This record gives sequence, structure tokens and C-alpha cells, in this order.
Amino acid sequence: ARPAGGPFDCIVPVPLHPARERERGFNQAHVLAKLLGRASGLPVSPLLQRIRYTTTQTQFDRAERMENLAGAFRLRRGRAVQDSCVLLIDDVLTTGSTLSECAAVLKKAGARSVHAAPAARG
Repeated sequence: ARPAGGPFDCIVPVPLHPARERERGFNQAHVLAKLLGRASGLPVSPLLQRIRYTTTQTQFDRAERMENLAGAFRLRRGRAVQDSCVLLIDDVLTTGSTLSECAAVLKKAGARSVHAAPAARG
């Protein structure tokens, strides 16, 4: 249930591929989502799963980034997002391709709305 006056049902962090998360030791988007969840009272729901490892996107333009990310995310098994208003959290926004791909997966799964909140711009 949505808190009184709050537009979102849950906070969803952009997932890292499990191999990348092992390399880093944490997912910075999930850390940010937990902090925001604690401050707002909204639940943090790791609804998305990164199912394809993607190479670093730093040298890619927007079209190459979108192509690199196609099919990289899916809704986790057993998770429902139907008719939810979702706040999607990522650490850095460069071209918006990661957030766009994640939002498309959530919308296809039935989310009513998806709003993105990056912590920084790259």
C-alpha cells in the first residue's frame, strides 16, 4: 500500500550482474535504495534481475549502450509489479539507457508507472 501522500509503492534498485557484484562486493544502487527506503518508509523491492553480463559501457554512445543492454534484465521469478508505481534507483545516469531498459521490463510486467532517480549524472 502506498503511504499517505506518497506517489510510489516501492523502490527498485537497478541490479548488477552477480559476477560484477562479487567483484565490487556490493551493489551501489541497492545501497542507495535502502537508504532512501529507510528515509521514506517505502519498501525496497529487488524486482529486477540482471541475466546477461554486459561489458563496460564507458566507451559506447547511446545507441551502442541500448544494444549492449537489450535483454540484460528480467523480472525476478515469483515477483509481481502489476499496477504498481515504481521508483527505480541507479547510481549514475549517463545516457539513460540502463534506466530505460529496466523501466521497459517493469512496464511490460504491468507496472502502472516507473520513475527513475539516479544519484548522479555522468
